[in-house]
Amino acid sequence: MKNKTSYICKICHAPAPRWQGQCSKCQAWNSLEAVVSTPLRSSTMTITQPVDLRTIETGVQDRTSTRMGSLDSVLGGGFVPGGVVLLGGEPGIGKSTLLLQVAGTMRETGQQVIYVSGEESLSQIRSRADRLDMLDDQLLAMTTNAVEDILACMDQHPALVIVDSIQTMVSSQAEGLPGSVAQVRAVATTLVERAKQSGVTVVLVGHVTKDGQIAGPKLLEHMVDTVLYLEGDKELQVRILRVVKNRFGPANELVLFEMRGQGMSIIEDPSTFFLQARDTALSGTALVMCMESQRPFVVEVQALVTKTFLAFPRRTALGFDANRLHLLIAVMEKRLHVNFGQMDVYAKIGGGLRMKDPGMDLGIVAALLSSLYDRPLPEGAVFWGEVDLNGQIRPVFGHDVRRKQAQNLGYSPLVHPKTSEAKTSGWGRLLDVQHMLFGAPSAKYSG
Repeated sequence: MKNKTSYICKICHAPAPRWQGQCSKCQAWNSLEAVVSTPLRSSTMTITQPVDLRTIETGVQDRTSTRMGSLDSVLGGGFVPGGVVLLGGEPGIGKSTLLLQVAGTMRETGQQVIYVSGEESLSQIRSRADRLDMLDDQLLAMTTNAVEDILACMDQHPALVIVDSIQTMVSSQAEGLPGSVAQVRAVATTLVERAKQSGVTVVLVGHVTKDGQIAGPKLLEHMVDTVLYLEGDKELQVRILRVVKNRFGPANELVLFEMRGQGMSIIEDPSTFFLQARDTALSGTALVMCMESQRPFVVEVQALVTKTFLAFPRRTALGFDANRLHLLIAVMEKRLHVNFGQMDVYAKIGGGLRMKDPGMDLGIVAALLSSLYDRPLPEGAVFWGEVDLNGQIRPVFGHDVRRKQAQNLGYSPLVHPKTSEAKTSGWGRLLDVQHMLFGAPSAKYSG
């Protein structure tokens, strides 16, 4: 690996890619000096020879609790000493608020937490901590953009170091502006190596692009131990924390939060939270037992089918893929013989949620038929099942978990697909579900 030479003006400190007699910024003559930068070298591994894995001891790692039960659960029991966690999310979604809450609650254990910010001043951090009632002598804060300052703090062996954000940090061993690929890679490599050596847990905050991906090299997500995404609509109060990657616990888990004036509050029972003030006498609404990760909860699907006055009817979907709505409408027209050709169709998921569960298909169809016929669905009915292109209702992942949760919540009837274990219960065709709910369709709705 070769050293790289650059040139800096000793008067105005302006950089130059090559030597020249006059500085292009301050116009001074013979003021450029050569600066040699040494490339970042990877540390040597302690084990240089292959070993028999049976000789390696596997002890249970002591974890540091966040004092937030649901968050500890999705992390696998809390923070692992020496682990590195990456938290991504859109601007203003609540990343800094959540981490400051975690830092504040951990003070109850008597362990020291250091909050490092490269974006806010100490007065801004103090104002937020005061609002969240998280001020304590075990919670320390620092504003810096140099990774060397963070390494000095890690030498004090705190329980947790929060870096907000990694795109604002710079390393003297790499070139480029903060947030560049070289700087993000150098800063992440340095912090991960020091975390493994010192046993200090590090939480990195990452900016996201317009596509929702964490900005910077994809290598960043491979280097860390856990990747979390904080999602939600900033105009609404619900936030979803998803575990995308976790080396020390379960992946594809989630925690739901409600944003309040005093910070994030965990929603312990999403099934009842998203159904507040629901009127069962209205048409166009259906309850769906969804599965996000390994957790079942009930959401409300709302639909509106109305006569159009446009040349091309509108199809709008909020909270799920619009292509799924188009596909289900085509299946209903073909297999159920209903005509949406002169109808505007609007469908959404209540609560501002975004869902990808294929088991929502049956609930969406039921809500559309309810709005089309202007007849409410049976009170307490809950739906789940995937609808294929032939109008068949297919089983979905987590059928037994969904059914058990629906029975515990007292929902009835349960409209779900047939399974191989219980062929006598459930529904196999979409046409049979239509007849059960609404009887034979009238002529004005037929194609």
